[in-house]
Amino acid sequence: MSIPLLQTAPTRRRRTPFLLGLAMAPLLFLGAISVASFGGYRINLTPSEPLGLWRFVKLDRPAAVGDLVLVCPPQTAAMQEARRRGYLRAGLCPGDVAPLIKTVIAVAGQRVDVCVGVSVNGHPIPSSGLAQRDGQGRPMTEFPGGIVPANYVFLHSRFASSYDSRYFGPVPASGILGLAQEVLTYAP
Repeated sequence: MSIPLLQTAPTRRRRTPFLLGLAMAPLLFLGAISVASFGGYRINLTPSEPLGLWRFVKLDRPAAVGDLVLVCPPQTAAMQEARRRGYLRAGLCPGDVAPLIKTVIAVAGQRVDVCVGVSVNGHPIPSSGLAQRDGQGRPMTEFPGGIVPANYVFLHSRFASSYDSRYFGPVPASGILGLAQEVLTYAP
């Protein structure tokens, strides 16, 4: 009976570092995400923009058309419904949502029309078609359009299923955390 014990003892010792490493991997991954988040980096896991590591830098001027920004969505009824439906991930922004990476396509004073697609001051925006239903078959409500108010921006993503200002309207420019810059990304 002592022979089987001697044979299993070395096996246990060899597995211990492996199991310890396996147990530590999620902690290291979460730690890296935390450090990245507080160091001006963010991992994007949504297809609205390429997947991967992004850096955001402080925006020391008013947002302009064409800026790719990281923005905390406002705590509106539309955003609360979007969170319930699973369009928005949990995060550190007010309302327990993650910041969004979107392109500014209109700023204060510009007219946005939302019909089959979006146009700004009469100029159609490419890849701006609207979905009538989401991936679960639930009806989508589009923003009716209008003039972007002072201190607001209208956001867009070229990804067809993106949840952006086509549906929730302009957002306060004060929610912009900074310009988003790709670091290490992959566009599927």
